[in-house]
Amino acid sequence: MKLNKPTSIFFCAIAIVAFSSGNANAQSRLSDLVEIQNTGSKELIGYGLVTGLDRTGDRSSSSRGAVFTIQSIANMLENFGITVDADRLRTRNVAAVMVTAKLSPYHAPGSEIDITVSSLGDASSLQGGVLLQTPLFDPSTEEMYAKAQGSLIVGGITAEVQGARVSRNQTLTATIPGGATVEKNEEYILNPDEPLGLVLRDPSFANARSIVEVINATFDEELAMMHHPGLIKVTWPDAFQDQGAMNVFTSIILEQEIEVETIARVVINERTGTIVAGGDVIIDDVMISHGSIQVRTQSTPLVSQPPAFSTGQTIVANAQEAAISEQPAQTIVLDPQTTVQQLAASLNALGLSPRDIIAIFQALNRAGVLRGKLIVM
Repeated sequence: MKLNKPTSIFFCAIAIVAFSSGNANAQSRLSDLVEIQNTGSKELIGYGLVTGLDRTGDRSSSSRGAVFTIQSIANMLENFGITVDADRLRTRNVAAVMVTAKLSPYHAPGSEIDITVSSLGDASSLQGGVLLQTPLFDPSTEEMYAKAQGSLIVGGITAEVQGARVSRNQTLTATIPGGATVEKNEEYILNPDEPLGLVLRDPSFANARSIVEVINATFDEELAMMHHPGLIKVTWPDAFQDQGAMNVFTSIILEQEIEVETIARVVINERTGTIVAGGDVIIDDVMISHGSIQVRTQSTPLVSQPPAFSTGQTIVANAQEAAISEQPAQTIVLDPQTTVQQLAASLNALGLSPRDIIAIFQALNRAGVLRGKLIVM
């Protein structure tokens, strides 16, 4: 059976993941596993304009056009001393967008943060656009914390001609790495009167116990205790009471390593047909039977022409035709304790598309034979 290119690419990727993660436990630094309590990122948002689009911006003349885009352009030009009548503006090179970013308490004024830009109006693509300077606010306090500006990086592409349009991936959402400059921020200051809180990104009794043990062993003192599987509290030693020493103490803790107990996962992105599975994913004994049904309909125009010099009329009719074709089912039987690479080899022999493989993984999860967590993006 012929194997198409997207399927072969998928199986190369899944084989690499499987061989590179041969066991469920691995050494990891605490800085990769925990966050400092009460240091969550602040969500920022702003409204701005993207210019330089090749007639793919918001419409202005249609009744369904984005009126707020025209108003924003007129207001912007007035800031430069140019007065225009908003009703006379006709441009498809500009799009109104929303800009979002995350600001951690450790970003000092002058540092740069990444931003995401998404279309707000009826633009068809943000490809090739430039974001004009946009202030970013905290929605809860309406305080400005950063300003964004720069050239967009769009992960898709769109081509359009009269009556036809082709696009690949998303072209109405873009990113700008380091696209915003922090203007101000609220510093997080460690409090010697309160224990240091370590929040696990993935709560786990086993990992929390290991963290407590390594911290206590490092300082040869019972400083850490498990509050619950997602939170560990560490008492400040007497030698680390001033602000600088507390930061040093925190850095020493985050540099420690433990053997992490990881959860087997299969991550599926149905929009792009991408599947990523770790090598520690196991499939129990199961039978997989897969086939496909194709339904085809066709309408053929027929013309009934009356004889010459007759009083009859020409009649145009359609001959309807429908057909259903079903491919024979392809069946494989998996042995107990089947690994990801063995499943990949078996599915590869069937010549399935990534979409078919996604359906099979979802069915394996429903059947209860997939030893791992299925995550659908």
